[in-house]
Amino acid sequence: MVSGSERIRVLFADHLNIARGKYLPQSFASNGEARLCLGVFALTHDRDLIPAPGGGLLTGLPDMEMVFDPEDLRASWDPKTKILLADLHFEGKPLPLCGRSLLKRAIQDWRDIGYEPMIGVEYEANLFEKDETGNWVPYQTPGAYVYGTGPCADPRGVLETIWDKVNEVGLPIESMNSEFDSGQFEMTLRYTDALGSIDNAFLLRLMAREVAAEMGLLMSFMPKPHDEMGGSGFHINFSLNDTHGNNVLADPANEDGLADMTRQMVAGLMKHHEGLCALLAPIANSYRRLQPASMSGYWANWGYDHRGVTVRIPGERGKATRIEHRMADCASNPYTAAAAILMAAKMGIDHNYDLQPPETGDCFENTVAKRHIADDLAGAIKDLNADTELRNAVGAELVDHFVAIKEAEVEKTKDMDTAAEFAYYAPFV
Repeated sequence: MVSGSERIRVLFADHLNIARGKYLPQSFASNGEARLCLGVFALTHDRDLIPAPGGGLLTGLPDMEMVFDPEDLRASWDPKTKILLADLHFEGKPLPLCGRSLLKRAIQDWRDIGYEPMIGVEYEANLFEKDETGNWVPYQTPGAYVYGTGPCADPRGVLETIWDKVNEVGLPIESMNSEFDSGQFEMTLRYTDALGSIDNAFLLRLMAREVAAEMGLLMSFMPKPHDEMGGSGFHINFSLNDTHGNNVLADPANEDGLADMTRQMVAGLMKHHEGLCALLAPIANSYRRLQPASMSGYWANWGYDHRGVTVRIPGERGKATRIEHRMADCASNPYTAAAAILMAAKMGIDHNYDLQPPETGDCFENTVAKRHIADDLAGAIKDLNADTELRNAVGAELVDHFVAIKEAEVEKTKDMDTAAEFAYYAPFV
């Protein structure tokens, strides 16, 4: 329990994947609810208020409720604070715009047919430091290389500091290392149940940004912070367990070791490839990363242990069999992104879609797949609206709100180059 002198930090991820919430005294947190203005869902990154459906701007900016279990306290990287993660309600009912509630619904859809979704995530991010003029420039790591560790890859020990904090708060880290570009890093969390995994991912991203800020650095999870840098993604690995804890994606009787239902799930992800994009890659800058030959999520393709495809089936089998979806970036609300992927995969089972053959091209100089995501956020929004099945599964209220916010963002960013996008997004993404 928290002592009377300690405070509670109640948090949720909003539509921009900004961690919002309040500090509360323990006595007030025991109520299991705290109120704040629904109008946070009317805000853009630059604090403009948009009359997006459900955002409350045109209905008097009423209150919504952060609802939480006061017993679900989590350790914080601030030693005098405990953390509680909240669902959002409005007028006593779950708020349709709440990504965490959406993920709970997606999980329940799988539980209703006897399966428990399991998720593990991989984050990529870039570090920046200030130059002599006070501008953010890439963190100087001249001796860095992909899969690097130690002071050549991280001379100021940022990952070491984050690692210490991870151990203090009990986040289930699997690995950390430098990524492809100088000053780029990867952080991977261990597999666990879907909600627990995304809760952990939400907190790890927030903690990493705050640890870096205390060191005078900026950790940016932007998908493409500079033209000359590689992209940074948010890879979502998932599988299903049956009621006995067995991974049902594996079947050693089949030549590739995959169960038939695994192929159906991949077929669902292929069918809804274009529609998923706006929810998983939700800012203008996302489409600088999502390009051909980028090892991200551009093409509607899948493959066996192939990093050039959107949906990768890693080589492990048995209990480690999983599907890796490589399109999302960290500007997405992680709850919404994970929910949308789980829902699209389930549609593959519900409707028994045909599955296209696996990708055989190298995805650099040749690609067999012909379909791909839109070239920009405006096009991705149109694809989301056109995918009525996905739209209905996610919920018309959430999609209508999302589209209104993002159409305003398209207008704001239409003439921005990458440097201008960095200034616009980097403080929050």
